[in-house]
Amino acid sequence: MHRYLIIGAGPAGLQLSYYLKRAGADYLTLERTESPGAFFKEFPRHRRLISLNKVHTVEDEPEIKLRWDWNSLLNDSPELMFPRYSREYLPGADDLVRYLADFEREHELNVRFMTPVDRIEKIDDRFLVHTPGKTYEAECVIVATGWGGPNIPNIPGIELATGYEDMEVDGAAYTGQRVLVIGKGNSAFETAQAILPHAAIVHLASPHGVRLAWNTKHPGDVRGQYGAFLDSYWFKTLHGVLECDINRIWREDDHFKAAITYTLANGEQALLEYDSVLRCTGFTMDRSIFDESCLPAMAPNGRIPAIRPDWQSANVDGLYFAGTLMQARDFKQASSAFIDGFRYNLRTLTALLAERYENTPLDRQVIPLDHEKLGATMLDRVNWSSALWTQFEYLCDAYVVDRATGQIQQYQDLPEDYAVERFGDQAELFTITLRWGRQNYGDVFNIQRDPTPGMAHESAFLHPVIRSWRHGEQVAERHLLEDLLAVWRNPVRHVEPLYAFLSEQLS
Repeated sequence: MHRYLIIGAGPAGLQLSYYLKRAGADYLTLERTESPGAFFKEFPRHRRLISLNKVHTVEDEPEIKLRWDWNSLLNDSPELMFPRYSREYLPGADDLVRYLADFEREHELNVRFMTPVDRIEKIDDRFLVHTPGKTYEAECVIVATGWGGPNIPNIPGIELATGYEDMEVDGAAYTGQRVLVIGKGNSAFETAQAILPHAAIVHLASPHGVRLAWNTKHPGDVRGQYGAFLDSYWFKTLHGVLECDINRIWREDDHFKAAITYTLANGEQALLEYDSVLRCTGFTMDRSIFDESCLPAMAPNGRIPAIRPDWQSANVDGLYFAGTLMQARDFKQASSAFIDGFRYNLRTLTALLAERYENTPLDRQVIPLDHEKLGATMLDRVNWSSALWTQFEYLCDAYVVDRATGQIQQYQDLPEDYAVERFGDQAELFTITLRWGRQNYGDVFNIQRDPTPGMAHESAFLHPVIRSWRHGEQVAERHLLEDLLAVWRNPVRHVEPLYAFLSEQLS
């Protein structure tokens, strides 16, 4: 019997284990393999991560440096930070595996390896977690298993395609071939980049256009290092990016045929011929371990669990999700799908679990009810916090105004939707987040700026946004101007506009 049972010892399972151990909690982590980080022993297939490792910065403050260190887990040991394991800007996956093993060993986390979970069931208010050798009982289960298997689209003949998980990674294996890559995410572009010097024709195909990270600001969309393939497309080298539905795939003699319907060409159809067909359509969560008594509902895309604002299953009380499985509420927006994002989510989740199961009040700071002191606190946070930076438009600091005591209670790093729901009965609430500008810029490298504070809402780059709420309803919003070096302390551009807004709202 344990209070908390964590399933999976990848980055999320280790991060949560670290925080629960530090809190003195009764927890156990089960891992199906012999060591941490099993996913990264196999993926990405070409062994180069897309998570940044910016070793050299102009900052000495460790908290700020974490904004550009996307691989470290949060902990108190300077020796267990990822830049000590790799100096490469885009590091190798094997370095991450080595780092995770050291993290688990050095912190002596309570992980039981070679213990695969066969089934999770819920009886009354308790979970039973069945493994080949033992059944464990827990009050709370946190699933940190990551992706469970490939996402296979419903295309007739898709079984003829070779999956990303099985394909040959040596580009020379496709020398002279015509290759169809199904998908347009990073795994598809990673694959196309590897075979680009060898293949005769490479087509990337999906119904929708390419989502480029510099347009969407989402790190999980296609990254700039794959620009060589996009160059080859526009320079008419026969490689192509196709917006189409694939109607059917079949084998004919020694090659494959694909019948497609273009989605941006008024229904034009085509029949194309290839030597290889590769499936690079991402991953999905494995629900096979869940009994009907605790089968979690899924988000609309069917690949990740539906969750409440506190990362709890939308339909199973006491079942939580950690790591990439906690991304449903900021899907394709912030970084909950990645280490640099979910490490902060898990720090907050630990506090929420302690509040629920240990009766430990949520940590808060008290500020005098004064608009200048409140403004100074807000500016200190956005100029220092890596959580608000990385989890932009998702995590916030919440400030609850208590007129009776003449105080403001500050809560840090809460999901904004959770804060608004939790404090919805309060007459006065402020939240502060970092946000991007609008999405529909014609050219993100040619944006006209207006440097006057009154036009801060037109800022395109990451900048602070303060919102005022009354009984759960937003009543006002103030943007602060973007800054090239992300320093929001200019008296005219930042301090005075913020103080004026807070003064108006508090009066």
